[in-house]
Amino acid sequence: MPKQSNMSGLQCLASEKIWFDKHCFDEAEKRFYEGANGPSTQQQQSSSHAGGDQELVSRMKSLELENQTLHKVVEEMRAALQKLESRVVVLEKSPAPAAVSHAQAAPVKAAPVKQVENGDDDDDDDDDVDLFGSDEDDEEAARIKQERIDAYAAKKSKKPALIAKSSILLDVKPWDDETDMAKLEECVRSVQMDGLLWGAAKLLPVGYGIKKLQINCVVEDDKVGTDILEEEITKFEDFVQSVDVAAFNKI
Repeated sequence: MPKQSNMSGLQCLASEKIWFDKHCFDEAEKRFYEGANGPSTQQQQSSSHAGGDQELVSRMKSLELENQTLHKVVEEMRAALQKLESRVVVLEKSPAPAAVSHAQAAPVKAAPVKQVENGDDDDDDDDDVDLFGSDEDDEEAARIKQERIDAYAAKKSKKPALIAKSSILLDVKPWDDETDMAKLEECVRSVQMDGLLWGAAKLLPVGYGIKKLQINCVVEDDKVGTDILEEEITKFEDFVQSVDVAAFNKI
């Protein structure tokens, strides 16, 4: 009876369908899906850590280069400062040019003083030295000074006096487009007075076929003024409507 029960148990086990190597297939399936869906979270974390380390290394290298450059600049500034300090020390030790020139000029100025003092010690030369000058020398100097003043005054009086002059540009407007502009210019130029000189003239359009006469003149300020010119020109009331000063310049 026991043998039969054992045989029946083996037969039952053989009849059962058990997947003994399922874990191998599970591992293979896991790797397949990981390859299809990309790296796992752990792999991504490891790759991100590797990228961060690489970035940190590059930043450290750039900081080292920048530090080296700053050290170089500091050394150059320190060397320049040392040169400047040594130059200042040399300049402070050397005497100023003004002091040197004054020291060189001092013996030259002291020589006459010494001669005067030596002359004071000699009683025989007292009568020959005139410290205050004589009246004759004063009179001669005054005469020479007066002659120079007179000569300067005579020379100045011969120079011609400057005459103040001005250049005036006048706009002379007619009544209408039927006004004879040639006759109008003739009337303007007929105004003659001392210190007045007429110059060039031209016609400029105003509008609606009307033209104005623009004429230049040079006047002496003490003799001729703009008011007199306007008054004299507007007397030709048959041709002239108005007179305006377009430009006024001192010469």
